[in-house]
Amino acid sequence: MPVLCRPAVAVPEHTITRQETLDLARRLHAGHEQLPLVLRLIENTGVAKRHLVQPIERTLAHPGFEARNALYEHEAKARVPAVVEEALAHAGLEARDIDMIVYVSCTGFMMPSLTAWMINTLGFRGDTRQLPIAQLGCAAGGAAVNRAHDFCTAYPGANALIVACEFCSLCYQPTDLTVGNLLSNGLFGDAVAAAVVRGSGGVGVRLERNGSHLVPDSEDWIAYKVRETGFHFMLDKRVPGTMEQLAPALVDLAALHGQDAGGQDFYLVHAGGPRILDDLGSHLGVPAEAFRHSRATLTEYGNIASAVVLDALRRLFEEGGPAAGATGLLAGFGPGITAEISLGRWTGVPAPVGVPAPATAGLGLPATHGSATVGTAATAAIAVPAGVAS
Repeated sequence: MPVLCRPAVAVPEHTITRQETLDLARRLHAGHEQLPLVLRLIENTGVAKRHLVQPIERTLAHPGFEARNALYEHEAKARVPAVVEEALAHAGLEARDIDMIVYVSCTGFMMPSLTAWMINTLGFRGDTRQLPIAQLGCAAGGAAVNRAHDFCTAYPGANALIVACEFCSLCYQPTDLTVGNLLSNGLFGDAVAAAVVRGSGGVGVRLERNGSHLVPDSEDWIAYKVRETGFHFMLDKRVPGTMEQLAPALVDLAALHGQDAGGQDFYLVHAGGPRILDDLGSHLGVPAEAFRHSRATLTEYGNIASAVVLDALRRLFEEGGPAAGATGLLAGFGPGITAEISLGRWTGVPAPVGVPAPATAGLGLPATHGSATVGTAATAAIAVPAGVAS
C-alpha cells in the first residue's frame, strides 16, 4: 500500500509573537467597539508565535491585489524548491521518480499552477501529472494526502509529491474590521511543506482508507469574498461547533473499516484553533495529549492552513515515530464545511535525520492513464472560539 513519508517543513524568517499581535491590535484598532472581544479571542487561540514572509511593517501595508499576488508567486518559487528537495531525500527518491504533483494553496493564485514551473525547473519528467487544489482551504492538506493515496492505489508503484504553500499574511486586509477578520490577523501564519507518497517501500504512514464528509448547508460558514483588495476572510459564529457534526464522520469512516476512531495510536489533525481539538477529543474520548503535535504546530507557527497536517506528521517523525503497525488517523477540516480523513498504519523504522531511505524508481506513466482534476480558486479555513460572527 502507498506510504506517506517524512515531510519537510519550512517557515519564513520574520516572526511576530502573540504579545506583539495584541499590542498592534490595541494600537491600530483603539476605537473598535469590539476590541476587548478581539483581544480575548486572540489570547485564547493558543498561538505564541507566527512566521511571516515579510517584516510586519510591510505586511501591514497593502500595495494592492496585483502586487500581493506577484509577491506570492515570487516567494513560492523562492521557498518551495528547498522543501521539495528535502522531502524527496526523506523518501529516498529523485524528482524523476515522481509521477504526480499535488499542489495545495489558498493564499495566492497562479495559472499555470506552480506545478508547471516545478516540472520545468526542478527536474520532474514532462509526463508528471499535475493536480493543483485551491478551493479547499485548510482541508486541502488532508485532501492532498487522499488524492495521492488514490493515485498510487490506482497505479501501483507510482509515486506522488504533495506540496502545501501557504502565505496567509498576504491576505491581511487593513480596512476589514469584522471580528472574524481581526481574529484571523492573530491566528494565521506562513509555511511551506512537502511530502512524498511512495507507491512501494518507504517509512511512515501506510495509507489504507480515506474518505470525505461535507456538513450540509454550511457553505457560508467559512468563505472568501473576492474584492478589489483581494481575498477577505469570512467567518460564521457556528464554526466553533463543527466537531459536533464532523466527529461522527470520523467515527463512521473508522467503523466502516473495522476500527475505532477513538482508539487510534496517533492522530494528525488540522489545528484551526484549540476548541476544535478540545471538542474532537471530547467526542472521540481521547486525551488532549493525543493531539500534542497539532497543538505544537498551532502554538509555534499558528494556523498554517493546509500545511498543518504535514507539520504534525513531521513532529511525529521527530519524536521517533510509533511502533510498527500502530494505527493512526489524519484529518483536515476546512470550508464547505469539509472533512478529509485518512486511516493508516505506521510502517518501517525511521532513518536518522538527513539519511534517506533506499530509493525505489517511480513509474513513467503513459498518456493513456488519464488526467487529474484541477481546482482554480481560493479559500481558507480556521476554527475559532465561540462568539465570533462574520
